[in-house]
Amino acid sequence: MKATPYHHGALRDALLTAAETILQRDGLLALTLRAAAREAGVSHAAPGYHFGDLPGLLTALAAVGIRRLSTQLRQIKSSPDRRTWDAARAYLAFARANPALFQLMFQSDRLQPDNPSLVEARTEAMQQLARTRGIDDQEFSVAQLGHLTGGWAIAHGFATLLLDGRLAPLLGTMPPGSTPEDLFEAMLASAEKGLIGQN
Repeated sequence: MKATPYHHGALRDALLTAAETILQRDGLLALTLRAAAREAGVSHAAPGYHFGDLPGLLTALAAVGIRRLSTQLRQIKSSPDRRTWDAARAYLAFARANPALFQLMFQSDRLQPDNPSLVEARTEAMQQLARTRGIDDQEFSVAQLGHLTGGWAIAHGFATLLLDGRLAPLLGTMPPGSTPEDLFEAMLASAEKGLIGQN
């Protein structure tokens, strides 16, 4: 295959696009440095030059996904009361639209936890999540962290259970025509009433 000419920045972006294509189409196990190079139509050595190794490529791709999620959260403009659950809806919508990328973003064993780009992306995402919970401080109190974690746990837990197929038995008992979003809305309504965790 003839290598496609790219300038430095465009080549890195092209490799990340190729890696995401492989991830979404073929799954994580199919994503290798050589596969990304082949998908992008460049030299097999190019991914190693830009990312070092496979964990480096996966980490860069995870950071892309986290920044994309942060952008969606940043665009939420509703009132503070509505914003809490609009953020949860946006979180679930992102996971549903990008299942493989979403799962990669939280596969810590495949990523480089101290990578500056990943750390920065995660910090930005946490700040955006905090904003949707009405928290604008740069440093959080324990109470604020509890509030933030509660909202995140609801959205992330549901998304993860759904993508893992764990909700299939529940979804199978719902009325015909019901969707996972319907179940999610019912869960949010229950949380709004303070019923989660009560007997």
